[in-house]
Amino acid sequence: MSKILVFGHQNPDTDAIGAAIAFAHLQNTLRDEEVEAVALGTPSEETQYALDHFGLTAPRVISNVKDDTENVMLVDHNEFQQSAADIAEANILAVVDHHRIANFETANPLYYRAEPVGCTSTIVLKLYKEAQVEIPKAVAGMMLSAIISDTLLFKSPTCTPEDVAAAKELAAICETDYEAYGLEMLKAGTNLSDKSASVLLDLDAKSFPMGDKNIRIGQVNTVDLKEVFDRQKELEAAMEVENEKNGYDLFVLIVTNILDSDSELLVIGEPKDKVETAFNTKLENNRALLKGVVSRKKQVVPQLTEAFA
Repeated sequence: MSKILVFGHQNPDTDAIGAAIAFAHLQNTLRDEEVEAVALGTPSEETQYALDHFGLTAPRVISNVKDDTENVMLVDHNEFQQSAADIAEANILAVVDHHRIANFETANPLYYRAEPVGCTSTIVLKLYKEAQVEIPKAVAGMMLSAIISDTLLFKSPTCTPEDVAAAKELAAICETDYEAYGLEMLKAGTNLSDKSASVLLDLDAKSFPMGDKNIRIGQVNTVDLKEVFDRQKELEAAMEVENEKNGYDLFVLIVTNILDSDSELLVIGEPKDKVETAFNTKLENNRALLKGVVSRKKQVVPQLTEAFA
């Protein structure tokens, strides 16, 4: 019997990996088939910090499905351009997600669970409870880490009361002080000085078709905006290379200060005026400060999508 692969989006964040681990464990308790959590990229430093803290091994990295199986389950994404290279040829059995639904189509019926919460792992917790399956401490720890990451320790506007309640419940299971641990985990993801510009751009980046344009939106977290923008020329050159190589019309880099909960944009490509319209701002030297903006999903993608409509 063919195995089932569970994975999150490309350039996986802590939720993409944590939710995959948790959902795969749940499915292994409910099914006869082998279910394996895999990843579409190596863990970030933040995610590796969480894996190490809770004594888990990172899922193996794949680029396509066909080398292993034809049956997959997706977590933390649904859009095909954010998934495995051959996702359109795979048999998608289930999706658990908290994003918009776009560019998604299947030949067969499937289980689809999408809720407007701050983190996929919040939904996965509900699935465990509905199935009356106990969550191992280490798995609960990764789910807690995912919620902390996606909600920036509950500061993001994407955070809901359900996410807070889920985090507290999971913290009790894994016996973790979520506030102290969460801050250390988030800080672990802000070590940017030893990374090249191209690596920074790809740490947490997703592609979005908007109108007739192909938009790339990357995000990096920091505790010092100046540290990142001291490398502006280097970043701009790398963004131009990415646009040319991959056919992006516009590359938007969101640099988020996790302590102040503000972001500054760096924009390369055209049409830049759509970015100015989306955020009611003017770009100066390809940059714009967005006070109170921390969420790509809620505070950047919808606004750009409307501007490009």
